[in-house]
Amino acid sequence: MPQAKNVLFIIIDQLRADCLSGALADHVKLPNLRAFMEEAVTFTRHYSVTNPCGPSRASLLTGQYAMNHRSIRNGTPLRHDTPNIATEMRKAGYMPMLFGYTDTSADPRVHDANDPVLKSYEQSMTGFLEVVEMRLEESYPWQGHLLKKGYEFDQYWDVYKPVSGDGQPPKLNDPALYRAEDSDTAFLTDAFLDGIAPHCGEGWFAHLTYIRPHPPLVAPAPYNDMYNPADIPLPQRLHSAEAEKELHPFFGPKLDVYTAKEFVHGFDEVEPTDENIRTLRAVYLGLATEVDHHIGRVVKYLKDSGRYDDTMLVITADHGEMLGDRHSWGKMTVYDAAYHTPLIIRLPDNEVQAGTQITVPTESIDVTPTILDWIGQTAPNAMDGRSLLPLLHGDIPEDWRSYSFSELDFSEPENPTLWQQRLGTGNSDSCLGILRDDRFTLVEFAADLPPILFDHQGQGEFENVADKPEFAADLVRLSRQMLRHRMRNMDHTLSLHSITSEGAKSRSRYYASR
Repeated sequence: MPQAKNVLFIIIDQLRADCLSGALADHVKLPNLRAFMEEAVTFTRHYSVTNPCGPSRASLLTGQYAMNHRSIRNGTPLRHDTPNIATEMRKAGYMPMLFGYTDTSADPRVHDANDPVLKSYEQSMTGFLEVVEMRLEESYPWQGHLLKKGYEFDQYWDVYKPVSGDGQPPKLNDPALYRAEDSDTAFLTDAFLDGIAPHCGEGWFAHLTYIRPHPPLVAPAPYNDMYNPADIPLPQRLHSAEAEKELHPFFGPKLDVYTAKEFVHGFDEVEPTDENIRTLRAVYLGLATEVDHHIGRVVKYLKDSGRYDDTMLVITADHGEMLGDRHSWGKMTVYDAAYHTPLIIRLPDNEVQAGTQITVPTESIDVTPTILDWIGQTAPNAMDGRSLLPLLHGDIPEDWRSYSFSELDFSEPENPTLWQQRLGTGNSDSCLGILRDDRFTLVEFAADLPPILFDHQGQGEFENVADKPEFAADLVRLSRQMLRHRMRNMDHTLSLHSITSEGAKSRSRYYASR
């Protein structure tokens, strides 16, 4: 009888790559993720192909660039017939179990106008069996758990407000009202361990998605003040927000809308002082450590239950977080901190590659084709990503990409964004593309706005060199590369099918890696 092939696909929401390697790595304890890296393969130049949460997960789970799936904002529907990791795993005989959320907006064309599914963007992607609902803005099972435990709150969002222990006004790093054992992260992990336990002796696929360290930035004790804010480095930034805005017209609306105040609850204002910024960064790192603790529980369970060596384990993030860098918060921007994410994959029987690092560019759309490749299921041509299986075995294909590509849409059809109001852009041209190669990062806009070019052999993201004559040839070369990339990756759902006298035929988009 063939050995069961299990897949556990974990997404951590809004975890920066440099928490594991880079600027913040020495300031946060992630012992379980670091131990896992020693047993797995780490991809050091891995990027989300779009932001924010809903679009990034749409790309992760469908293997498509945003320019093809077009679920480009939280609340923008994903076409109901778009193939995804769950629909394709079902074809291979798996029941795709979801522990958490996918932030998928339903296609209104296939639902009645009164269907409640059309009133929240936090729905489950087609094909998944939602074992436990754990959505940031709803989380009814967790709310019920808290109420059963005796916690009191007037409304759900009060749960995310820090609570003072001495009757004084709360501080930014005061603890949450719930204990660590009752947190959203603990609750979800408990639900996963209980839900996966009966699935033994059979191949299973589970998608486990942690909300943290996504804001609101509030953590239970001891994670709320685990790190001394004075020990946390200040963000990487120019001397003032005004100086940041002068780099390009795009940055003014960004900095005016997404401020530190938007990332906490219970405070009328959060002044962007160094002390406050360090405190919020410390709470974020505490939440990351909390997630690490519970991932350690999951890995221990797999090992103790004898399933570790039957299971492909993928750990990544949907996108990054600015965390005060460039006087900026969130992920609606163009800088690497908002897109550069961890990707760590362990395959059974791949010990020879344990602890290795892959330094060629990889993209979030590669994850789903990799999982499908490992279980022996062919990825449909609609998927733009490529399987990482050869790279996991130490073989870099000669035709592997030399750059990464991301997109961002900054429009809102119902309520025009500050970008649209100030830049005079519409719903179809309020978007940008980002191309990163070994030296440069190019940002091009659909609207009539000047490009942005960063030279990483110079001042990197701290200087826009797009208008300097000595970089004119590089600007043209990279712009042509971006155009070619978009042309080569236009929707392939049916483009390689042919209707012939012998019936329908099709060709595979990429050569099989097996």
